Amino acid sequence: MISTGTRINICNYNQLPSIIGQVFVVDHEEIAVFRLSNGEVRAIENKSPHPKGGKLADGLISGEFVYCPIHDWKISLVDGKVQAPDRGLVKTFPIEIDGEDVYLIV
Repeated sequence: MISTGTRINICNYNQLPSIIGQVFVVDHEEIAVFRLSNGEVRAIENKSPHPKGGKLADGLISGEFVYCPIHDWKISLVDGKVQAPDRGLVKTFPIEIDGEDVYLIV
């Protein structure tokens, strides 16, 4: 994958627990990073689009989705779209893995 933004080394791949969100702060923005059960790594903003919010890093992971810990909204970790019948969008961030280093692209 070729970077189109700033590449920031956030951690070592082995430091990411499987299916548990980790929060990283980049430019004053909280980003939730998840290592999925298939080994892929996904990153999204750490706030549910629901008006009352919710820290997505605390949500449950199922496949490539995270469930908002407050309202149980199902949110895609691939494109950030909230699944029907709910509506909304969460910003996603590209991830690159180089050896054991995990890079967030902003």
